Amino acid sequence: MAETTTKTHSVRVAQRSLLLSWAGVTDVGRRRETNQDAFFADYPLFIVADGMGGHAGGEIASRSTVRRLDAVVAAGAVDRGAIEGALQLAVADIADHPETTDEGTGTTLTGVFLEFEGDEPHWTSLNIGDSRVYLLRDERLVQITTDHSVVQELIAAGKISPEEAEGHPYSNVITRAVGASELTAPDYVTLDVRPGDRFVICSDGLTKELTDYGIQHFLRENADPAAAVDAMLAAALENGGRDNVTLVIVQIEDESSSAPEEAPSAADESSSTQGESSE
Repeated sequence: MAETTTKTHSVRVAQRSLLLSWAGVTDVGRRRETNQDAFFADYPLFIVADGMGGHAGGEIASRSTVRRLDAVVAAGAVDRGAIEGALQLAVADIADHPETTDEGTGTTLTGVFLEFEGDEPHWTSLNIGDSRVYLLRDERLVQITTDHSVVQELIAAGKISPEEAEGHPYSNVITRAVGASELTAPDYVTLDVRPGDRFVICSDGLTKELTDYGIQHFLRENADPAAAVDAMLAAALENGGRDNVTLVIVQIEDESSSAPEEAPSAADESSSTQGESSE
């Protein structure tokens, strides 16, 4: 497995320098033969995709989606319209792929991207399926996204409790996906930008093995994103690793409050990470 490293990008906002830092990792887990997860992490877009489908279907779906979103970032205009256009292309890619099966081929998609209105930035989360975005703010961990799943609908209807959902026979059934059918636009949530915020973007391979308390614990114990993702991955594998495990951590701080050796140069260093299978 390649060494996990933290990447950084400096953003100048109305005479204020902010430093974004992030790291991501994906692993096949302890029980799966293949890794159908993928992730992409490059300013200003950070996403995780959890593929599903018989044979190679899930792998095709997650990687097609990540590849199309990679192209959006490379083109330099990351907004809702560009993202939805890329997802339409991904749907066509999945449908046209010779190895796509009729066994529910598709992928979840969740993440965050930084948008600007004039000089003022804000975060936007996006979500299709049951992968999740969490935000740690003021020492409180909150799930930003709402799962598109059968059990979440049952919870919302008051028919089962969140505790009952974990062992429910339909716990793995999602109600929306990026797949070989008509695309439903992602759910979006807009968030203000606050130094100190830390996002965790993950597939359900992490949340099957770590509680919200566990996620918050490892964030508190590891200030560096690379150290935090490695610690969470190790814990998820130790707890069983029943599924592919993928997560990205993104955090933002005032550049003046970071250590000088951690800050990028005036020319602004930027790195990207794109993750696929790690077996």
